[in-house]
Amino acid sequence: MAKYIALLRAVNVSGTGKLPMAKLQAMCIDAGFTGVKTYIASGNVVFASQAKPAKVKAELETRLLAYANKPVGVIVRTAAEMQQVLEANPFPSAAPNRTIAIFLDDPPPPDALAGASGQKNEEMRLGKREIYVHYGEGMAASKLRIPAAKSGTMRNMNTIAKLAGMAANL
Repeated sequence: MAKYIALLRAVNVSGTGKLPMAKLQAMCIDAGFTGVKTYIASGNVVFASQAKPAKVKAELETRLLAYANKPVGVIVRTAAEMQQVLEANPFPSAAPNRTIAIFLDDPPPPDALAGASGQKNEEMRLGKREIYVHYGEGMAASKLRIPAAKSGTMRNMNTIAKLAGMAANL
């Protein structure tokens, strides 16, 4: 049985997409996932399933659409993939709360960073299906915009480490 992490996009962030984590957990259990655990209220859930990643994603998106009456983006990674994202962090000595991975469904285009605007002191690197960003002065004052990341969802390295650990221990 595969261990998965699902990351929901724009859930419980800045007052948008309200979804109680107990409801997300119930959706996952109803979908037949096992060992379901949520982490913080921003749409992170860890579970096991015999289904392939595409089926897991489709199942969650269908249930979330029925609940929210609008599409909710879902990014799915296996436990091993989440650990690889953590290990591939190109800014390992930077503060983990100021370093994020923007998770995408597909590999970012090679020119993804060339289209960025508003860059000040942020550092960016491409990953397999992620875009890594280190916000030197923090995200609050940043004006950085990365068009290639529009459909993705971001998590900081602290959250990624926690989710990788939770999935590994399922």
